[in-house]
Amino acid sequence: MQSAFAVRTSRRFVFACLTLFAVCSLGGCAGLFNREEMRVNVVGLEPLEGQGLEARFNVKLRVQNPNDAPIEYNGISLDLDLNGRPFASGVSDQKGSVPRFGEAVLAVPVTVSAFTAARQALGFANASQFDNIPYALRGRLAGGPFGGATFNDKGTLSLPSGGGF
Repeated sequence: MQSAFAVRTSRRFVFACLTLFAVCSLGGCAGLFNREEMRVNVVGLEPLEGQGLEARFNVKLRVQNPNDAPIEYNGISLDLDLNGRPFASGVSDQKGSVPRFGEAVLAVPVTVSAFTAARQALGFANASQFDNIPYALRGRLAGGPFGGATFNDKGTLSLPSGGGF
């Protein structure tokens, strides 16, 4: 039978180990959340074959990773707003990695419904100029132990003076 001293010492040892493990785990999590945001820019747009009343495009994104660890991903989602309204969305099941202090170009197919395009065209019909149209890009590289990494980009663009899509 163990003495009371041995039991107390054993409990203290287990408590000390659990406390040390918890402190180390929290420090590791803090290191993971101290990451800089990815930089994402649209670098290309290629038409794809659509179905019925939709238009499809391959949006090419340049993703820059300013961190000291690679970003592994297993899937991409993308939403594009134009002039403050939802315009296109898409997903891709591609997987890969953006290297540490590196970049990669990713292609994501997006869909624009005919109704969405018509609504945007009507909004532009009243506009006298097609400069400085606001856009917002939101997306996520899925995967990794914490669900992946999100990205955002916003700015303005100019359409040709004809105003057509």
